[in-house]
Amino acid sequence: MARQAGQWRAVAAGTAVLGLTLTACGGAKVGDSSASSGDSGGSGKCGTFNLAVNPWVGYEADAAVVASVAENDLGCKVVKKDLKAEIGWQGFETGEVDAILENWGHPDLEKTYITQRKTAVDLGATGNKGIIGWYIPPWIAKKYPDITDWKNLNKYASNFRTSESGGKGQFLDGDASYQTNDEALVKNLKLNFKVVFAGSETALIQAFRDAEKNKKWVIGYFYEPQWFFSEIPLVHVKLPQHTDGCDADPAKVACDYPVFDLNKVVSSRFAKSGSPAYDLVKNFEWTNTDQNTVAKYIALDRMTPEAAAKKWIEANPDKVKAWLG
Repeated sequence: MARQAGQWRAVAAGTAVLGLTLTACGGAKVGDSSASSGDSGGSGKCGTFNLAVNPWVGYEADAAVVASVAENDLGCKVVKKDLKAEIGWQGFETGEVDAILENWGHPDLEKTYITQRKTAVDLGATGNKGIIGWYIPPWIAKKYPDITDWKNLNKYASNFRTSESGGKGQFLDGDASYQTNDEALVKNLKLNFKVVFAGSETALIQAFRDAEKNKKWVIGYFYEPQWFFSEIPLVHVKLPQHTDGCDADPAKVACDYPVFDLNKVVSSRFAKSGSPAYDLVKNFEWTNTDQNTVAKYIALDRMTPEAAAKKWIEANPDKVKAWLG
């Protein structure tokens, strides 16, 4: 999801068990036949709209709604491409990706593709606030309220031990392919924990769900916007407050994650194409609640992305009208 000061990305992985359709995220590369290029159109005609879909359910909610409006209101041929974030940025250069709808920072990629190569354009905020942190299930916070301060974590570390944590408390991350600050935080805050990867967003969610239901000890990395908070209100563990530059050196990070104003990024050629889909992406803006609603339809209610988008669009005609200008 994100990389702060070019060093990290938030955890997010495909959630097939919960109904996601992101199946190519692990190995898709720009230039593969599965990510073939298309004409973005010109002279005001939409043509093909190549939309990157990054592997987390919140992004799939973004893509489902924007794709539905593009297809049904603008007559676009939308091609969704299941790609990890950095691969999507590479697609800006080749013309194989027109838009990324939810960018979580990536200052390194912004520098390369927006500032230096000028193949990408920042198209403004989505309206979503990205909040990342360390969380525990509610039952632990209720029974041991002092655990929500990181200074007390070592006091409870032995309760979090698992067969994978080597005698230390287990701290659960999502997928090993996602870069986070957590290993540095554990080291620099001198916490008696070991970072263990659950393998996916689905596995991370299931671990928290099981922990709350069966009173198990779990602490892990999580984020919002995320529909799962409506099912289980995970409790945030306070880390040292984030300040500007506190995470500039990945080896020395000892502060909490920042709050992100998530934004949209498009290819420069798409911005100049005359495609009405460009204006749609530019105008696209909604809230964490909006995204969580659609994400819940997909992940928990097991609706198809298309059906989830249709349901939300029908309930929010004024917002869609504003996007269409």
